[in-house]
Amino acid sequence: MDLFEGADIEIRPPRVLMSLHAEYYDLMWSGEKVFEYRKRYGIDGPSSWYVYLNAPVSRLAAVIDLDPPITGGPTEIADLAERARTGNGASVLAYLEPAGRGVALPIRHVREYPGFTAEQLTAALGKWHPPQGYTVIDRHPALAKICDELTAATIVREQPIQARIAVVP
Repeated sequence: MDLFEGADIEIRPPRVLMSLHAEYYDLMWSGEKVFEYRKRYGIDGPSSWYVYLNAPVSRLAAVIDLDPPITGGPTEIADLAERARTGNGASVLAYLEPAGRGVALPIRHVREYPGFTAEQLTAALGKWHPPQGYTVIDRHPALAKICDELTAATIVREQPIQARIAVVP
């Protein structure tokens, strides 16, 4: 007998909650933003990014499928950022240089939902503060429940994202 025979197992990538400014979110929809840049990211493989859009939007609004992260020094990641979107390398370098390292998260697919406002999140969770870095969702049962409700709703819009550059990790 197979160890998993008859088991109803859902295998999904780790889910993380991260904040994002609306201007960068809009760049994803236009196809100009194909990577998210972070100083650190503790997940080695693909992941699902639950996006909280910062003020003035203040809304948990989307899920973005991410490919495995590309790690490197600030200059390497900034060079990748420049190839992905001309003029972006300098700001990515300035952001990553103090940390001495960086991570480029390849964006593969974006799905937008009606979402939840900051007020709705506060009512459901008892307290709410947008993440400063990233939060692993499934370590927080109440947050996981909200995220499940988010993705149970009808998708408002969705789009695959295609990098226009060759990525060599």
